[in-house]
Amino acid sequence: MSAACGMNAEASATDIEAVRGYLQGLQQRITEAIERVDGQAVFLADAWRKEPGESLQGEGLTKILEGGAVFERAGCGFSHVRGPKLPPSATQHRPELAGAPFEAMGVSLVFHPRNPYVPTVHMNVRMIAATPAGREPVCWFGGGMDLTPYYGFEEDAVHFHRSCREALVPFGPDLHARFKQWCDEYFFLKHRNEQRGVGGIFFDDFSELGFERSFALLRSVGDAFLGAYLPIVERRRGMIHGEREREFQLYRRGRYVEFNLVWDRGTHFGLQSGGRTESILLSMPPLASWSYQQTHEPGSPEEALYRHFLPRRDWLKDAV
Repeated sequence: MSAACGMNAEASATDIEAVRGYLQGLQQRITEAIERVDGQAVFLADAWRKEPGESLQGEGLTKILEGGAVFERAGCGFSHVRGPKLPPSATQHRPELAGAPFEAMGVSLVFHPRNPYVPTVHMNVRMIAATPAGREPVCWFGGGMDLTPYYGFEEDAVHFHRSCREALVPFGPDLHARFKQWCDEYFFLKHRNEQRGVGGIFFDDFSELGFERSFALLRSVGDAFLGAYLPIVERRRGMIHGEREREFQLYRRGRYVEFNLVWDRGTHFGLQSGGRTESILLSMPPLASWSYQQTHEPGSPEEALYRHFLPRRDWLKDAV
């Protein structure tokens, strides 16, 4: 593989193919594991291709599970596209690349559970390469994972954050703190002054370790996902709940929709670049609700989510 992947280095065709192969395998491993956990529904596989003449060229595979015993809706998509011009959402931190042709590939997933005590989860790993006119190609990695509970449990948040930290330890002592802060700052609903969930890790424009090590970090994050999330699912999937919990789950899902449509750069990138709308919006929950100035009883589990779990905190500070 190339020794580096940055402002003055190019990823070879072999490098690109290695990233693609890893991402396709990751999608397959994750969807097979989720089918086993759900035990009722299976993923519908929807292969797609962008035809010549469209704003993007390329192909992908969207996998969607709906109406399961554990997951009300679970989407996991792989895409590999090419375009003549990077959209504005991809160049706001790299203005020198504005208008450059690009290539992007990644796996993105969002799982919406049926039981309100099981949190929603998001994970994304991706690589983007751009070639500005008269210059060598620039490529970078991005992604991460974050947890969005409806009812908070300390041990779940600690387990998820510990899994994220362990995935990053081999690549530098400072990365987890950086990526956790980045996640907290990114998954924030500015119009609500509110975090989307309990966070996790997030990174973008990442190539500082060179191609091989940056790609290895991407693989470590992707490979850590099932171990970070499935133990939480198993702990909470059988918890008894009623209409109150279901209504609160749908209300909080509304916040998820607001973030994805108003603030999420991945959603904006896909829509602005002419991506496949049905696949881009696979992160949307099947049902959500809004109510005007909803308040929650002091001391209730619902109020505890806002008071104890949504404010930014170091979940691993006192954890062994």
